[in-house]
Amino acid sequence: QEQLVESGGGLVQAGGSLKLSCAASGSIFNASALAWHRQAPGKQREWVGVISRGGVTTYTNSVKGRFTISRDNAKKTLYLQMSSLKPDDTAVYYCNMVRGSYVAWGQGTQVTVSS
Repeated sequence: QEQLVESGGGLVQAGGSLKLSCAASGSIFNASALAWHRQAPGKQREWVGVISRGGVTTYTNSVKGRFTISRDNAKKTLYLQMSSLKPDDTAVYYCNMVRGSYVAWGQGTQVTVSS
């Protein structure tokens, strides 16, 4: 069973940058698509972006050009580089792994962007 542990969240001013990490255990990291999601207070969880096994990335419109997803298969780690942060980016950020019917989630890391 995969375990995912996010880190790197915190408080940042609007316009600032933050890099989140998601460390995985287990054996299927390299064969999995990996994604970031977020959930703001009082809102439903939303998909932020995904990186395929081959490294192809896709993002939701609201973060395009500001967020970058990458993966290091040797370290079994997923990253989310966030720049030009806005107060609307405030949320708990979750990483997610999908391989076939198997889905794993991390516990989340809080990102707070102050205006």
